[in-house]
Amino acid sequence: MNDNLITLPDGYELIHKESTSINFSMPSDLQTGSLLRTLVTSKPNGQFLELGTGTGLSLSWIVEAMDKNSRVTSIDNSEVYLAIAKKHFQNDSRVCIVCEDGNSWIKNNQDKKFDLIFADAWPGKYEMLDETIELLKTGGIYVIDDMLPQSNWPEGHQKNVDRLVSYLAGRDDIRLTKMNWSTGLIIVVKI
Repeated sequence: MNDNLITLPDGYELIHKESTSINFSMPSDLQTGSLLRTLVTSKPNGQFLELGTGTGLSLSWIVEAMDKNSRVTSIDNSEVYLAIAKKHFQNDSRVCIVCEDGNSWIKNNQDKKFDLIFADAWPGKYEMLDETIELLKTGGIYVIDDMLPQSNWPEGHQKNVDRLVSYLAGRDDIRLTKMNWSTGLIIVVKI
């Protein structure tokens, strides 16, 4: 698929430019964003959670797909990155951006339920995984990316990925599809 054929969300290019200016090096790719937009569209009146806001690039795909009654909560622990995201989404009442350690947020919000969770940070992916999956409604979708080797992976990170994939594959309360596409995606649905 040619990424040039993907229509970008409103504001994406400006967020990308500002992200580049602060040397933000962890953006999700366009294919992941496009998939998120499609999946979010499938959940009208949805409640969405993004773990790892970064500068708001992925968030722009989620927000564009949400209807007027949907809400997204996006968590990150970097005020520097969040400053860009907050600037671009501060006037959208459907968006709640929180600067907090993701593990703490997950632990303190177990009473909430979401239609879709995009886990793009250690919390919710490599840490607090069981608690994160508990946040999904039945039929809720859990999406993770970067399951294929990435240039910014720390030494030995493949072992973390292998453990995560094996653990997810062994659970009996979810259905999953591993995709050798984009950066390597896994899509899980809670049953």
